[in-house]
Amino acid sequence: MSSKAVHEWDGKINNHAQVGGIETSVLDNGLGRGTRIAWINTGTGLRYKVVIDRGMDIADAFFNQYSLVWLSHSGITSPQPFSDKGIDWLKTFGGGLITTCGLSHVGGPEKDEYGERGLHGEISNTTTEVESIIQPDPANGKLEMSITGIIKSTTIFGPSFELRRTISGTIGKAAIIIHDEVLNRGNTPAPHMLLYHCNFGWPLADEGTDLLWKGKWKPRNENVHNNIFNKENNFRKCPAPMKEHLGNGEDVGIIDIDEDANGRSVCGLYNSKINVALSLSFQKKQLPWLINWHHWGKGEYVTGLEPSTHPLIGQAKARENKTLIFLEPGEKRNYDLEIEILFEEEGIKSFLKKFDDEL
Repeated sequence: MSSKAVHEWDGKINNHAQVGGIETSVLDNGLGRGTRIAWINTGTGLRYKVVIDRGMDIADAFFNQYSLVWLSHSGITSPQPFSDKGIDWLKTFGGGLITTCGLSHVGGPEKDEYGERGLHGEISNTTTEVESIIQPDPANGKLEMSITGIIKSTTIFGPSFELRRTISGTIGKAAIIIHDEVLNRGNTPAPHMLLYHCNFGWPLADEGTDLLWKGKWKPRNENVHNNIFNKENNFRKCPAPMKEHLGNGEDVGIIDIDEDANGRSVCGLYNSKINVALSLSFQKKQLPWLINWHHWGKGEYVTGLEPSTHPLIGQAKARENKTLIFLEPGEKRNYDLEIEILFEEEGIKSFLKKFDDEL
């Protein structure tokens, strides 16, 4: 007997795009004019936009009619590789499902004897050399699809990094799998920091939405009052828009996230109003820290769940406390993330059970 799975589309389609797949195009208007993108459709209601010319970051993401992400006023802009001084990074920050930060510095702008570093580094303002696009072929039982690209962050005299990113998925599964390989192409050791800035907005993030994670936490800038991360506040629920967060108001929590028996850390959101949960998982040994960013300004309503190699301290402090990662010439580091959308009762219950003692 054949072991081939039976699907509802068997014998009824001749083009994979009827079910899902990857479609590339170029934006032709606005701040992102000329920027290459790829829409990926999983055939489950989950579809998302990879910005090929912005480090293969992911901007828009939807599940059925529901947006999952927060987008800034600008949205996608064309890459600006020299916006790496001070807080210029904010001028091109589009938000979205994933904005990559690094590869040699994560955190605020700083300057020391080792150089000047702008907010969150330059990798998200770097274009991609597309290595491959593999389409699904559901009519022949091939459901996997992927896009792979090379992003180079390099300068004469170093550091010279190469990021090889593969974003993959499977028709019929509401999930995104990201595999990153960071390689030191230079001939001297290079400092390395990495953070995945995942930005969630309405309607997934809404008043009453559960913020899900486990681990020891502390507020950023412990000597300054934090409106969100204090013992009197329920920071595990998304609040209404806050006047304290107008303009540049924000609050940040630094989390030493727990791991399971397999070394995997899990966090996410659950909105009972729309009955949708989002799970974000990664390996603790690769990304030992989670940053939870809150910016609940009117019209700028967002929370970030940000897996990171460091607790948002910047290269200078990491160098001082001897936690800064150095990649030797030719050395490579791997990073793996999975984002899954849960919408069936059993899957949501199983996900929420991981956080029983926190809810």
